[in-house]
Amino acid sequence: MRFDTPATTNPIDQLKVVGKPTDRIDGPLKTTGTAPYAYEWHDVVPNQAYGYVVGSAIAKGRIASIDLTDAKAVPGVLAIVTAENAGKLGKGDWNTAKLLGGPDIQHYHQAVALVVAETFEQARAAAQSLRVDYIRAHGAFDLASAKDSAVVPEATPATAVGDFAGAFASAPVQLDATYTTPDQGHAMMEPHASIAAWDGDKLTLWTSNQMIAWSTGDMAKTLGIPKENIRLISPFIGGGFGGKLFVRSDAVLAALGARAARRPVKVALARPFMFNNTTHRPATIQRIRIGATPDGKITAIGHESWSGDLPGGGPENAVQQTSLLYAGANRMTATRLAVLDLPEGNAMRAPGEAPGLMALEIAMDEMAEKLDIDPIEFRILNDTQVDPSNPGRRFSQRQLVECLRIGAERFGWKTRDVQTGGTKTGRIREGRWLIGVGVAAGFRNNLLTRSAARVRLDRPGIVTVETDMTDIGTGSYTIIAQTAAEMMGVPLDKVVVRLGDSSFPVSAGSGGQWGANNSTSGVYAACVKLREAVTQKLGFNTAEAVFEDGNVRLGNRSISLAEAAGEAGLVAEDAIEYGDLAKQYQQSTFAAHFVEVSVDAATGEIRVRRILAVCAAGRILNPKSARSQVIGAMTMGVGAALMEELAVDKRRGFFVNHDLAGYEVPVHADIPHQEVIFLDETDPISSPMKAKGVGELGLCGVGAAIANAIYNATGVRVRDYPITLDKLLPGLPEI
Repeated sequence: MRFDTPATTNPIDQLKVVGKPTDRIDGPLKTTGTAPYAYEWHDVVPNQAYGYVVGSAIAKGRIASIDLTDAKAVPGVLAIVTAENAGKLGKGDWNTAKLLGGPDIQHYHQAVALVVAETFEQARAAAQSLRVDYIRAHGAFDLASAKDSAVVPEATPATAVGDFAGAFASAPVQLDATYTTPDQGHAMMEPHASIAAWDGDKLTLWTSNQMIAWSTGDMAKTLGIPKENIRLISPFIGGGFGGKLFVRSDAVLAALGARAARRPVKVALARPFMFNNTTHRPATIQRIRIGATPDGKITAIGHESWSGDLPGGGPENAVQQTSLLYAGANRMTATRLAVLDLPEGNAMRAPGEAPGLMALEIAMDEMAEKLDIDPIEFRILNDTQVDPSNPGRRFSQRQLVECLRIGAERFGWKTRDVQTGGTKTGRIREGRWLIGVGVAAGFRNNLLTRSAARVRLDRPGIVTVETDMTDIGTGSYTIIAQTAAEMMGVPLDKVVVRLGDSSFPVSAGSGGQWGANNSTSGVYAACVKLREAVTQKLGFNTAEAVFEDGNVRLGNRSISLAEAAGEAGLVAEDAIEYGDLAKQYQQSTFAAHFVEVSVDAATGEIRVRRILAVCAAGRILNPKSARSQVIGAMTMGVGAALMEELAVDKRRGFFVNHDLAGYEVPVHADIPHQEVIFLDETDPISSPMKAKGVGELGLCGVGAAIANAIYNATGVRVRDYPITLDKLLPGLPEI
């Protein structure tokens, strides 16, 4: 199905199933522990052995020698895989570094060996007996030091509209500020894990992966075998956040280990490898300049960002939202990339916008203060309904102003302390706690990508959906089932959803806030074909037939879907493919985030007291799971603002706090009541579902709202995340 004209009325608009706050159909499996995750497929193949990954002890250099003698002597050892005996390996399209290092080493904890043994303990003991001699080379591990050597990457060229430099220089009111965000880790509960089994030259891989088709292709390219010889299975994923978009060393080494040991092998990365062996969100340095007239109209806006990655890697595109979020005739964005020898930087939830808005939305508050304008009114004053760089291209839907207005009313914005940092006689207090509130805009683009599905109707009247779409804890099973139920006119208990298998049609996959809209649109397309197959078999007019209550009806004639399916059943497969609507209209999602904090006047301790998100993101397919997405993202925003930071050893080039004891993330005690409001919005430009996405939107802007609330409470402006008490203490008012 090609989607190249705006959606009109269709069966989804009935909203009998879609749009209802529905419990997740995979919930019982997960709460009872019967949903098999990647490491837990104990019975799919017999005689599984265990692999343990050995990581490089240096960040850059070469392996001089590897002594396997002691490791081979450990009881139970079946095989040891290194770059010397693994055979010729390629590199996948989505990896920056090789997933098995040697002799050259590209980053700390790059895998250099896999030990396979009868038990996990034996494999671990043998791995610790393996002796590797290295020749260490000088590396670059500090973004600030490498900043001056950064270059503009080809994939993200600088943009310019009008005369930014001239307009900024002549602006009556100016802001020129620099902000920094640190390296951050995904820290998902489930580690990267895989079980590999060979049957002749065919490989089956049970793994934890967000993008089945991408990763099947990369496994084939890495191993040098045909893609059709690989089956990748990943129906349940214990968190991804972008860290499982790509094949990692657990998958490749499990396959190599299984081939070497001639039996199935399972591999899970130890927690430190989650931080240093897999991907992370790179640190940024961001300079923002805004020029405005005294009445608050932006005349110049410029955003520059620096980040680092391994040679051949890409930047954290933190400037992308600044091209679209606010009006202004004279504009400039620029991204620069430095070469760093740290572990690979890559996508982490809301790549680009998440760190970019952490800077931009502080800058907007700072500019509002210079202008003596309410921060919400300043944002509204500079709203735009068109792409600021291309005024002939309108937004398909843009309700940022409505998000801000509704949020301000619900949050009680008017009652806040209007003098930043407090009144002349003293700050707002509750005992020793200073109280403040902050706001920030949220923004994330709506990304469209082809997505396919296969739908079966069988003799008992069961509708089965098959697609390689994944569920990373986001509720994909449920919204796909809701879509099929709505389209075919059956209750949810008559729908079976099968996901995460490369033998199924290729979907959009999970990531970047594109999964829900695209995957359900693919199911919609397949169901349209199935409806046509049913009506054609019965001799009904497809356009006039009504599918409801498990029947298909035309006039006075009604036949059950079970009867229509017959003994052989009916099968339909199709994909959603997009035309040029995305070029004609700018498609984005918007939010307003409101936060109240308290800060201990003596210690600088910060507590978040309440959070509100108001989101405009097209049709909400399942308000219950969408709310869970947003409050989870808001929680991640609290972590990014207040505690998350990968500490870099700048001498030896690795992340020191590479476990969940040292890398702090929010816990229940850190998170107060969270409220989410979804605006009643449909976007017919986006897809036949008229939906978009909310997974990233709930994160984008939260960090800055917290930073602005802290400033409102204390009068201390921190531009260097995370905002920790040591950065507040010197500026706190006297008690």
